[in-house]
Parts: sequence; structure tokens; C-alpha cells
Amino acid sequence: MAVSDEAFPARKRRPSLGAFVSPNLSDQKLLQSLFVLSQEVSSLQPLRILLKKNSSSIIRKSRLISVLFEELVRNPVNVSPPSAALCYEELYIVLQRMKVLLEDCSTCSRMWLLMQIPSISSSFHHLIIELSTLLDIFPARELNLSEDVDELLNLIKKQCSDTAADSVDAGDENLRAEVLKMLENIKREIVPDHSKLREIFERLNLCDSASCSNEIENLEDEVQNQDDDKSKADVIALIGLVRYAKCVLHGASTPRIATRRQKSAAEANIPADFRCPITLDLMRDPVVVSTGQTYDRSSIVLWIESGHATCPKTGQSLAHTQLIPNLALKNLIAMWCREQRIPFESTEVNVKPNGGAFNKTALEAIKMTVSFLVNKLTASSQTAEVIDRLVYELRVLAKTDSDSRTCIADAGALPLLVKFLASENPSLQINAVTTILNLSILEANKARIMETDGVLNGVIEVLRSGATWEAKGNAAATVFSLTGVHGYRKKLGRKTRVVKALLDLAREGPTNPRRDAMVAILNLAGDREAVAKLVEGGVVDMVGEVMESMVEEAVAVLELVVKRGGLMAISAAYHGDMMKKLTAVLRDGSDRARESAAATLVNMCRKGGSDMVAELAAINGIERVVWEIMGAGTGRARRKAATLLRILRRWAAGLIGEHFSTQHSATALDISTRIVLPA
Repeated sequence: MAVSDEAFPARKRRPSLGAFVSPNLSDQKLLQSLFVLSQEVSSLQPLRILLKKNSSSIIRKSRLISVLFEELVRNPVNVSPPSAALCYEELYIVLQRMKVLLEDCSTCSRMWLLMQIPSISSSFHHLIIELSTLLDIFPARELNLSEDVDELLNLIKKQCSDTAADSVDAGDENLRAEVLKMLENIKREIVPDHSKLREIFERLNLCDSASCSNEIENLEDEVQNQDDDKSKADVIALIGLVRYAKCVLHGASTPRIATRRQKSAAEANIPADFRCPITLDLMRDPVVVSTGQTYDRSSIVLWIESGHATCPKTGQSLAHTQLIPNLALKNLIAMWCREQRIPFESTEVNVKPNGGAFNKTALEAIKMTVSFLVNKLTASSQTAEVIDRLVYELRVLAKTDSDSRTCIADAGALPLLVKFLASENPSLQINAVTTILNLSILEANKARIMETDGVLNGVIEVLRSGATWEAKGNAAATVFSLTGVHGYRKKLGRKTRVVKALLDLAREGPTNPRRDAMVAILNLAGDREAVAKLVEGGVVDMVGEVMESMVEEAVAVLELVVKRGGLMAISAAYHGDMMKKLTAVLRDGSDRARESAAATLVNMCRKGGSDMVAELAAINGIERVVWEIMGAGTGRARRKAATLLRILRRWAAGLIGEHFSTQHSATALDISTRIVLPA
């Protein structure tokens, strides 16, 4: 068989076996601890699906050992020999390992446990051997054990010595061989026999959609336990098999429409190192720039495409614009998200044909699953409920990895999804637009979405008049994703429908959809033509309305609009009473908000002339606020504050008719280093 035992590496357990130590206690207290620990092992239930014989055997022996230690605790020996203390310590470690092994096997993925049958059976057997060795050297004579206890000890020894070396259950091994054969057939593009597939999954007690979904989650956890891409790809092959079986045997899952996310990142206390310094949001794809700082890819790409040639955090010039993936940090973020139950694309593995991690089995399983779902969608006899479930499965699959997104698009799913965007069923509309959103993450699919008849217009209509806020928010997120491509940003920015719908959603929607709209607007503001449309549509008024509730996003949008929007944007900001609002942000905002507010004020004063500077100077306490930022702000905020102070000083000196050049920005840093804060 082409798939060997070594295809699946040994499962990493937590904690490692070398981490076990016995407690530093007196002999009598150690005996009591042994009694308690042996009772804990004895109380565990034997494994019900796999390794039943191994687990039952080790639990039976633990029960006998528990009785032995109970007798020793009840009838303590005045002086224990040194050999007894050593035996107790080693027995404690063996029992700890038994407990962890049983608990680990009872909670892990069944499919992965099946692949590990030989190695885990061997672990059970070696623990019995260690237990037998310790009992053989147990100083029974020196401890003056009673006749009953001595007989019990001999019984345990006999049971340990009778344990067969070949401890793999024949049924488990046959089932494992059948699964390996099925994986090999999938690799050869042979579709699994559905009756055989059902038989395997029934033997694993994966008998419904819910149990298969839970199994997929357990396998996704297992991906994080693997150190190399090859091992991860092997686990993903199992995920592909389970997902295929779930769809063909039990139908698609019932969509969950109660909430958009299992738990939003905004609701969790995100570690500072996991936040992007630009957006302060959880990083999904952390990358390192030439200065060594890490940012979320989408944020730093937008920063660079907006014309910046410096590192946002340090202000240093970027030697180059190459972005290096920070895989170590991404893995840490993925693990934290899983612990917090926050969705994260943690199972994506680089399984490309030119790389060592390629796993054709995983890819073919994805293709088979997609083909099954798309073929079901094209059938004319499907009910609305079944269609909703099928689209939901595509939505979930499109979220997993790049290969899934490629396969779904290649299978022709986009034209099928178009008609569901206009569905009167809110759940189906949400699932259709979210599937397109997930597909758009892949760069190649962005072109397909823009070019496939009806897809873009369908997304825009959902953005304008979707049945739910969730659908509108995901449509806005799709626009955000598409605007990552410069040409599409220009095209979308020229569409009045898009601009108006985003502005309306930013004004009126709940928190998450509003945030989706704001980041899409921020992307559009990177294009000058789009900024003109945004200003015409009332983006400055919108920013003023949401300033209190979404201050960082609002000020970031205003900064780009003022920078790229020319005099029309400046005029809108001037009449919108933005000076006072921005000054309030300078005084009380977050570091990121203060940076954007200072930069916005600098641009307004430079482009707006003396009237604009005069209005700023008339605001009570403005100079002190600027001084405070120069002393305690971030590097960029200090530079902008120094420039702002220079502008105010020039105005006060009567130099009110000049246009402020970029030279002032270059000298501002020198000023900020010479100024001493007032008392």
C-alpha cells in the first residue's frame, strides 16, 4: 500500500512524558497521594470506540493497585526501607502517565487516534511493562505485608506479565487499514464507495452531521500540534475525508444564523503583540517589513499603496517593500484564537506541487467535496432549506484554505451563488454573500468575482438593501477585500451606489457592519477619484456623526480624505466643525487616533490657508495639547505635532499668506528634539 504507517507522525501529547515528576513528600504522604492518583485512574471510563482492550486492561490493573495502596495506607509501616520510597516515586510517575494517556485518547480526534493505533497501543504496553518491573522489585518482604496484601500484589504481577506483546486490537487495525486504503484511493482520484464510507464512520460513531463537525474541529486542533508542513498536510487530508463524508452521508449542516461570529475579536482581550500597530485589530496575516516591525498584511499593503515610504511605527525609511510572513507569530495567534473560540484560518498549509508539503490526498478530497456540493446545487428538485445548507457548506469550506477557494471557483460556484444573493430567505442571502467574501480572499478569485456576470452587482445590491445587517456587513467586507487590488479600487470608487451604501451602513449599522463599512471606505480613500466621490457623498459629515463611537476608524478615514481630497475636502471639514472635534481627539484619543488627528490638522492647515490656522489657534488650550503630544506621543504623532506647532508659530508671527511646503515637515523633527515641555 502506498500510504505507510509512517505517513502519520506520532501525536504530541501535552504535557510531554518527560515532564512528569513525583511529589517531594514523606513516605506516608506519598502513599496517600498514590492511593488518590490510582483511584483517579480507576475512575476513568474505558475508551468506547477504539483501543477498548488496552484501556480496559490498564484501568483494571489500576483498580487492583488502588486496593493495594489502600491497604498500605491503612496499615502503615513504622520505618520504610529506602527501596520502598524509590518504588513509590516511580509508581507515581507511571500512574500519572497512565492517566494522561487515557485522558488524551478520550478527548482527541477519533480519526487521528485511529491513525495512531500502533504507537498508542505500544505506549499502553510499555506502561504495563514498567508497572510490572516496579512491582517485581517492590520490597514486599521488608514491608512485612499481610498475607492478603501479598496475594494481591502477586495477582497484579501475574496480570502484568500475562499482557501480550502484540496488544493491537485486530478490529482497530483492520479499520485503520481500510481508512488508509480509502485515503490512497482518493489520492488516485477514485471516489469512495458511499456504503463503505458509511460503514467506517458508523464504526467510529460519527453518525450525524454534528459529530462529524465536532470531529473536524478536533482535527483542526491536531493541526496545531504538528511541527512541520508535511505532518499538517496529512492531518488536513483526514479533515478532507471527514468533511466529504459529512456532506455525502449526512447532508449539509444547518446554518447558524444567530450571530456572525462565534466570538468577535473585539469581545476578547487581545494580547498587545497580536494587534496590528496600524489598525490595532487582531492580525490575521502578520508580515515583517524591512525595519523588523510586524503588521497585518492588508494594513501595511494599504499604507504602502497610499504613497508612504516609511515604517508606520518607527518612522524609518523602508529599504524595500518586500513583506516577509511572520509564521511563528501567525501560529501563536491561531492557537490563541482557537482557545478563545474566535474563528481563524489556522488550518491553511502551503501544499503546493513544488513544495515538500504537497498532499494530493487533501486536495482531491476537497475537489470531491466541492463537486458533490455544486452538483447538488444544480439539481432542480432541491428545497430552499437544502439549498441553504449546501451554500452554508460552501461558505465554511471557502473559509478554510486557498485550495478550497480555488476548487470552489473552478467548479463554477460563482454563477450559482448570484441568484441566491437576491433571495428572500435571510439565511440563504447571508450564506451566499459570505461565501463570495471568503472566496475573495484568494487574489485569483478577485478577478473572477469582478468579471463573472452579476456577481459584483449582486454584492452591491446586498450592500444597499440586504435583508439583514449581517448580510450588508459581509457585502461591505467583500468590497473591502476587492479594493485590495488597485484597479478594482478605482472601479468600485467610481460607483455612486457603492459609495452611498457604504456611507449609509457606516452611519446606521450595528458595530460590526459599521466597522466593515469603515475599513472599505478607508481602502477606497486611497484613490483620489474615489475620494472625490466620497466627499460628494458626504463622507466628512458621516465621520463627524460616528466620531464618538468609532473614533480611530473615523479619524483614519478623515486623514486620507483630507490628504487626497483637495480643497473640496478641506472645505467640507472646515464647515463640519472638525477642528474642535480633532482637538478633542488630540486631547483624549488613543495613540493611533492622536496620530491621525494631528496629521489631519497639519494637512487642513497647510491646504486651507490662514483662516484654517486662525480657527485652530483660537481653540482654547490647543498649544498645550500639542506640547503634550510632542512629549508623550508616538514617534509619528510627535513629528506631526511639531509640524503643527511650527505652523501655529508662523501664523502668530504674521506669516499668514504663505503655502506651507513639505520642508516644514522635515524640520519639525529637529524642533521637537530641541523643545523642552513647559512646567
